[in-house]
Amino acid sequence: MTIHVAKNAKELGSLAALRIACLLREAIAEKGSARLLVSTGASQFETFSHLIRESVDWSKVEMFHLDEYIGLSEKHKASFRGYLKKRFTSKVNLKAVYFVNGEGDVNANIAELNREFAKAPIDVGVIGIGENGHVAFNDPPADFKTKKTYIVVKLDKKCKQQQVREGWFENEAAVPPQAVTMTPNAILKCRHIISCVPHKVKAEAVLNVLTKKVDAKVPASILKTHPDWHDPLATYLKALGSLLSAVRHWSYTCRRYHGSGSAGDGSTGGTLVLWPDHTEFRQDLHPGP
Repeated sequence: MTIHVAKNAKELGSLAALRIACLLREAIAEKGSARLLVSTGASQFETFSHLIRESVDWSKVEMFHLDEYIGLSEKHKASFRGYLKKRFTSKVNLKAVYFVNGEGDVNANIAELNREFAKAPIDVGVIGIGENGHVAFNDPPADFKTKKTYIVVKLDKKCKQQQVREGWFENEAAVPPQAVTMTPNAILKCRHIISCVPHKVKAEAVLNVLTKKVDAKVPASILKTHPDWHDPLATYLKALGSLLSAVRHWSYTCRRYHGSGSAGDGSTGGTLVLWPDHTEFRQDLHPGP
């Protein structure tokens, strides 16, 4: 697990886009094509706005996404298909796009997605974390055992409340009760995973992911089992200090990261160390250049 810290959501999106583009270019150079899995929602606005400006041969990239509400029209402002068409797929010339369709014959739609997903590995997964700790629409307690790729799930109250607060729906009753989502084990099949988690409202969820054991009650905690999980968290992580009630010290020291594809003032990197009495970012333990 590698953690990067940014000053704000805009910088976070820029740093994430740099890393995503770099990994896509590497995949294309290695095998002539790449597969990208993306998440949506308000937390990903800045990532997409920067990613579409990156130098990537998009004609060699196939895109999947994580989830979609069941029974919601693509024309609704909360539709993730509509979201992606507006912010991403209409901006770049992708080789192929596999939308999650929650309308019509949902089981047939899922079966088709499963077949396409199984054809080749996903090179880069851009995976957000919800306020309730969910990953995709796998609300707690998530199903960590299923080996299926996409499933139908019920949305919990906290998830629905987040959608209302972000302005996607007028009220909780308007949020569809079910959605199609990619499962945790399918997400872990990505070769690389990048999680963009800005905004203080998600501080508690991030705290739980980083400090608690892998548990279905904290669905995104399963990301810690992936060997190449990159979490470019915003400086809002400082808010975690106030949440660590049993911790007396909170500090981080980071150096600039000058990896391939990044600018001279690119992302900051360090290793998160959890001690009995404090949590610390350690520069000297940062893996790699």
